[in-house]
Amino acid sequence: MNIQESESPWPLRKTRLFFILSGFFITNALLAEFIGVKIFSLELSTGFRPLDLHFFGLEHVGFNLTVGVLLWPFVFIMTDLINEYFGIKAVRQFSWFAVMLIAYAFLFVSLAIALVPAGFWPTSQVENGIPDMQKAYGAIFGQGRWIIMGSIVAFLMGQLVDVWVFHWVKFKTGEKWIWLRATGSTLVSQFIDSFVVLWIAFYLGADWPLSTVLGIGLINYVYKFAVAVLLTPLIYLVHHGIEGYLGPALAEAMRREAMN
Repeated sequence: MNIQESESPWPLRKTRLFFILSGFFITNALLAEFIGVKIFSLELSTGFRPLDLHFFGLEHVGFNLTVGVLLWPFVFIMTDLINEYFGIKAVRQFSWFAVMLIAYAFLFVSLAIALVPAGFWPTSQVENGIPDMQKAYGAIFGQGRWIIMGSIVAFLMGQLVDVWVFHWVKFKTGEKWIWLRATGSTLVSQFIDSFVVLWIAFYLGADWPLSTVLGIGLINYVYKFAVAVLLTPLIYLVHHGIEGYLGPALAEAMRREAMN
């Protein structure tokens, strides 16, 4: 059965789903870039003592992660859902579009940092521990060029690998084993994302030792691996909700069309 744009309510439901998935996809990607400047302790944030791991020549290593890792798993879930119902071409287009939006956002953030503050704008908030508001503004919103470059390249590579693995697994297994194509593609793409961003931003851009990049990358990937597995039930829940919203006929037609 082909989706005919004249058949109601199929076009409306398909369009609404497209905007919902793409909206969450782009919003999470942009948010992850901007909040990712902060590094947090997973152990302390959850009430546990920090781990004291030793590997790759590193000592006293714990789960100190960029805040962006909280959102990236949801970006890849949105990727898999868009792939499921709209196909590999749609994911590729959205990946490139998201990269352009991230670059656009950073361009205007840089412009905002460079603008001279107005005379009445508070130059400091000493009572809140901020002696220089302009420097604080620039420190939070501004990021090094290598970090921006590494983040964008890692995101794009991860997205393209994710969509290819998802499509390949679905081609081999058909409609069954949603967890395998969704979680499996996320685990592969997150592995690439975890190491590429650190390699570009800190190995090439800041002369970090390779052992440090590998150690921190491994810690980040272990976290992402665990989160991807834990989010598997959520994938089924969202998938079930989408199927119920679209209806069996439209959902089947869209999935079949997405494979072409």
